[in-house]
Amino acid sequence: MIARAIIVGTLLCGIVACTNPFAPSIATDSNVSAILSDQKTVEGLFQNFRYAYVFRDTLTYGRLLDRTFSFVYRNYDKGIDVTWGRDEDMLATDGLFNASQQLDLVWNNVIVAEGDSLTQSISRGFNLTITFSSADIIRAQGRVNLRIERPTSTSVWKIVRWRDESNYF
Repeated sequence: MIARAIIVGTLLCGIVACTNPFAPSIATDSNVSAILSDQKTVEGLFQNFRYAYVFRDTLTYGRLLDRTFSFVYRNYDKGIDVTWGRDEDMLATDGLFNASQQLDLVWNNVIVAEGDSLTQSISRGFNLTITFSSADIIRAQGRVNLRIERPTSTSVWKIVRWRDESNYF
């Protein structure tokens, strides 16, 4: 009798606790905010940046960028700097996120950090692995020079300018 009660109890617990792995619940903002870091800290901004890339999350990525954001990179073939704004960057990043199977971003040491509680200029190394397929993997290493700002010391940091200094190998 006791054995039967244990079996029935175990089955009932299993049925009540069971969820369908093919029909997961929709994430809520509280679920996401439990994963994301506090963007009121500089390190939180970098952790959220990594999260956006690893999970290919354009919503989180967009929350990192100020409305006046500009991206700058060197076109070595033409010998010029190329700049684009937030809208173009969001389109390019969305294209990267959709085209890749996996992204892995590792932030390295901060090389330079200057500024105050409202404006920071940060130069930091990174390694980025982009997997398009098992036969098409790109590895980039380099440095980003970011200018981040916030209106008050209790606001979140936003990227205002990103100068990319990547080396592909």
